[in-house]
Amino acid sequence: MTLHPDRLFPADERTRAIAREIHRNTADLPLVSPHGHVDPRLMSENRPFPDPARLFVVPDHYLTRMLYAQGVRPDELGVPSATGEPSEVDGRAIWRRFAEHYKLFRGTPSKLWLDYTFAEVFGIYKDLGPDTADEFYDHLSARLAEPAFRPRALFDKFNIEVLATTESPVDSLEAHAALEALPGAGGRKWGGPGGKVVTTFRPDNLVEPDWPGWKERVERLGEITGEDTSTFDGFLTALRKRRQDFIAAGATCTDHGNRTAITIDDPAKAAKIFHKALEGKAHFGELWEFPALMLVEFARMSVDDGLVMQLHPGADRNHNKWLYEGWGRDVGGDIPSSNDYTIGLKPLLNAFGNHPRFRIVLYTLDETVFSREIAPLAGGYSAVFAGAPWWFLDSPEGMRRFREAIHETAGFYNTAGFVDDTRAFCSIPARHDLARRIDASYLARLVAEHRMTDAEAAETAIDLAYHLPRKIYGLEQ
Repeated sequence: MTLHPDRLFPADERTRAIAREIHRNTADLPLVSPHGHVDPRLMSENRPFPDPARLFVVPDHYLTRMLYAQGVRPDELGVPSATGEPSEVDGRAIWRRFAEHYKLFRGTPSKLWLDYTFAEVFGIYKDLGPDTADEFYDHLSARLAEPAFRPRALFDKFNIEVLATTESPVDSLEAHAALEALPGAGGRKWGGPGGKVVTTFRPDNLVEPDWPGWKERVERLGEITGEDTSTFDGFLTALRKRRQDFIAAGATCTDHGNRTAITIDDPAKAAKIFHKALEGKAHFGELWEFPALMLVEFARMSVDDGLVMQLHPGADRNHNKWLYEGWGRDVGGDIPSSNDYTIGLKPLLNAFGNHPRFRIVLYTLDETVFSREIAPLAGGYSAVFAGAPWWFLDSPEGMRRFREAIHETAGFYNTAGFVDDTRAFCSIPARHDLARRIDASYLARLVAEHRMTDAEAAETAIDLAYHLPRKIYGLEQ
């Protein structure tokens, strides 16, 4: 198995040659990862990664989802049960089962990422399958035991300039504090303001009152901040304080995974629902309205403290109830849903969409809104930027469709650059490589059609890969 140097480039020979030249401008640029879900303890503790199965398979819902769709239960893949039922613990057995089904991923982004990681990171230039499963497992295990394959060594090898993690306001930021105190190669500091690993403020579990444990988390927020969170004013003050803690840990962004893009600007109503929810008396509609009300409150806070908002709506979480009850959240049971951005965001944008201190990056799982809503919003408000294709759309075809749908209305510079949005640390360079190749291919077509010059395409490719994410996500400070 080899990685073809022209993978993902256009089939047309002339356009492929142009794409190859454009890509050379970005291939060696540092990686900027302003949105992701890597555990910061990987870097602060710098322990060896676990066995190959627990590194690649068990935590990756892209993989477990596909295998479950073909009848392989999560417990057979080592996914921990939410009910205490036993799951497979033998890493080699999990890996063999995965290898037996690897053909299911042919042509998918998951296989592109994995093949790149196996070859470029771990030096395995063979096809994974039942006959090579043990060979892969032994080779990966040996590599993972070497100091050169510990997290911080790979961080440097991957040429990561900034890696953003994601934490809740009630999460400890101890790992970021530990990173800030660590000297890195050449005297660099890990973590902290201006450092290599930064946090992101993600308050979803504090603004969804129907999320189990919500009241206890509100109380915990009060304990952390010393505020009385039994009142709505105290709750808001505690959130503002906690945002300052995140800023001190390097945060430049917030992230919001609301069910919808609906926003409501009514602080009095928000206070009323908050108190009813604490008493357990809020009805279904109010529980759904509270996150929409809080989005405007968070926008108000962003105007004050400068954190860039990211909005990731449209996931029907835990749609597969059987999966959720058996194995919990984030195991592949979520499904995209349609969303309205034009009407939904109007209250928030009327209040802050033209404010010079406000910036919001919009993501979607609903491709129908790329050209109809997100591109016009990004082209019509100074504060709005189109986020990269996300989750189910984080694929070669999804990225191509994104550029085609967004570009003619919003241009390139009202988009925010690529984000890898991953928990799988070792796949980060693979994901950036894929995105850079797709952008090079799209730009090559514009050059071939004489809509851009070679010089313009080269400069744009560099901006999309490096300068735009640094600028839009506030990482140039």
